[in-house]
Amino acid sequence: MWQAHNMGDLSGRSIPTAGTGVRLSGTRLRSLPVWLAPAGVALVVTLVGLDDAQPWRDELATWSAATRGTAGLLRLAGTIDAAAGPYYLLMHAWVAVAGDSVAALRLPSALAMALAAGLTAALGARLWDARVGTLAGLLFAVLPGTSRYAQEARPYALATALAVLSTLLLVDALRHPGWRRWTGYAAATTALGLTHLVALTLLAAHAVAVLSPAVRCALGAGRTQSADEEQGLPRDRPVRYWLAALVPVAVAVAPLALLARGQRARQLDWVDTTRPADLAALAGGVAQSGVVGGALVGLAALGAVRAGRRGLLPTSCVLLPVLLLFLAGLVVPLWVPRYLVFVVPFGCLLAGVALATVRLPAALVVVALTGLLGVPDQMALRRTHEWPRSAAVDYRGAARIVADGQRPGDVIVYSPRDSWLFLDLGLGYHLGGRLPRDALLAQRQRQRGDLWATECDRPAECLSGADRVWLVLAGRRDDPLAAVPGAKGDALRAGFTVTQVWPHPGLTVALLTR
Repeated sequence: MWQAHNMGDLSGRSIPTAGTGVRLSGTRLRSLPVWLAPAGVALVVTLVGLDDAQPWRDELATWSAATRGTAGLLRLAGTIDAAAGPYYLLMHAWVAVAGDSVAALRLPSALAMALAAGLTAALGARLWDARVGTLAGLLFAVLPGTSRYAQEARPYALATALAVLSTLLLVDALRHPGWRRWTGYAAATTALGLTHLVALTLLAAHAVAVLSPAVRCALGAGRTQSADEEQGLPRDRPVRYWLAALVPVAVAVAPLALLARGQRARQLDWVDTTRPADLAALAGGVAQSGVVGGALVGLAALGAVRAGRRGLLPTSCVLLPVLLLFLAGLVVPLWVPRYLVFVVPFGCLLAGVALATVRLPAALVVVALTGLLGVPDQMALRRTHEWPRSAAVDYRGAARIVADGQRPGDVIVYSPRDSWLFLDLGLGYHLGGRLPRDALLAQRQRQRGDLWATECDRPAECLSGADRVWLVLAGRRDDPLAAVPGAKGDALRAGFTVTQVWPHPGLTVALLTR
């Protein structure tokens, strides 16, 4: 059985070596790669109920983008959401093979989160030992936040996996310098930046590891540095290699970042500048549970204290991205908690250090209890991806009402048409070819090159040939016609009466007849 005194840092205690398997009660019952159990648990947990929650508005944007051609994706990137452009290209290729069902759209994220759990375990084994890595990976696997972003067709799960991979390759490159390792690090970091621009704040933590000889020594790169000095090689070789590795990152990511910067005002017009309270709520936001987030922070803080200098890298990987985004958010509205999901594995690494100071059965009990604490949130996120959970938008229910009641010649109208709720995309996703004719459609999203359609200037003329209109409105509306503003509302009120109203979470469906 592992004992607490096996944990060590550079303060005089012994430093464990990285292991590839798990010893139980002094006997090697089974030798397994350290990543296998965390990755397997994460995959099982995240695949449960993968398609239970219907796609929410961000996933509808992914679906809309991924089902366009390459030319359409390039047009979209030129007008809005350029930061997600590379992810949309990846999903375009995936959808062409796997289809656009809810499960198919989310499967890449589930696989990425399983990979992130395995890589977290591997990084823990590099920095400490297999016990720390396994416990960290298992803890990450059972967090509600892991399931939440594994079950979302957005780039956050992929960015999380790439963040851990990039850091793991950095540690390997510092320990055993070579062009292959630094090339691998450059490739992973480039992919990270193309997937999620905010995740490049992780480079601040990598700079701490590269620029500090003490941290490099703590990571196990000290002997390599001594050998370089004995051969008369410059002491700053790791710094030079690292800077060289960042050149392709800058070349690939800079144009994307400049394009996204010009779209920020439109892309993030719903985001406020940061406040101190945002920091306090961050753990619960990324963990998708206040209780679990608090437990993770407590374990990570204890692990950071016990880890010594070796813990500076994962500690920096948590604190520096959070601090940089918070400070930027004071000036520019950028603070969105899910943008920082990629720091969670590093918090789990520190928590793994704390858990490894007790006997393995007790540590596993803590991991299991953390998972149990998150069960209510696990169940809730499989009902809806909206936050708060009470703010669900039932596109699927509205689509079912229209599908069951429509007749030949029916048309459909949305209000509002230019909101982030994407009412037309939601109904279009669920109804497909059964969607009634969009009476007011003048220009589709693909023609405009963004995520919204253009409606005709003369609504009364566009509605003149319709006898029945399905009106889909955002929010719960007791008087649907009164809730439609402008010329569109005037045309509907002048020509139609309400026959029936179906209130649904987040929206209202009304059948209008002439």
